[in-house]
Order: sequence, then C-alpha cells, then structure tokens
Amino acid sequence: MAQEQHSSRAILMITIVIAIILIVVIWPLSMLGKGGAKPGSADDADARIQPVAKVELAKAVAAKPDGKPRDGATVYNSVCMACHASGAAGAPKTGDKAAWAPRIATGIPALIKSATNGKNAMPAKGGAADLSDGEIKAAVEYIVGQAK
Repeated sequence: MAQEQHSSRAILMITIVIAIILIVVIWPLSMLGKGGAKPGSADDADARIQPVAKVELAKAVAAKPDGKPRDGATVYNSVCMACHASGAAGAPKTGDKAAWAPRIATGIPALIKSATNGKNAMPAKGGAADLSDGEIKAAVEYIVGQAK
C-alpha cells in the first residue's frame, strides 16, 4: 500500500512538471504574432467594420423640356399608362372598347375636362402637374383612338 501512495504521488508530480513545462514553453510561443495593432494601420477595426454601401437621397432633377409640346403617345407612355394599361384603381384599360364606349359617347371635351380636373381615383392631370392643355388633349385623343 505504501508503494501505491508513492506511485500516485509520482504520477501527480510528473503531471505538475509537464503542466509547468507546457505553460513556460508553449504559452509564450502561442502569443507570437498577436501583438497589438498600431494606430492607423490597415488592420484597424474601424476600417474593417465600415458599411459596404451608403444610400444618399437627393432631389430628382426634372427633365428640361425643349419647349415643344409632347405628343399623345409620349404623354400616355410617361403618365397615363401607369393606370390605364393595367386597369389600376378602376381605370378603364386602354383599347377596351366596351369600357370606353360610354365615356367616348360623352364627347372629347368631357374627357379632356375629366383628365384635367381628375375623376374618381385619377388625380388632376393624371398626377403630372406639368402637362399643358394641349398635351392633355393629345393624350385623350390618343387613348380614344386606341379604343375605336
């Protein structure tokens, strides 16, 4: 039994010596290359956590008109098509003869008045306040022409 105490004590001493050797030799070696980064270096944390992109909001610059009125097709494609091509908000679809027949029966001047002042969900001038009376008339005539 005395020999068992000596062998367990020997194992404990060997374990402690190995642990001390590991701490003294391996720990300093593991710290190599982990020195502190110098301020302003390329490995700076601020540089690594910058966002990938930035979003900036700016006012859109309106297209400069060349002084000439736009034709009906151009006005339709830039303003009216948004609702009249898909029938959004109850707008009669362009080219739908059945939907346009009662509207056409009221006459072109009534359609121009509705387009100018707005009707139901359609805002005045279709939402494009820069449209002239001639451009509205051209757009109405274009849409009516598509429904005939």
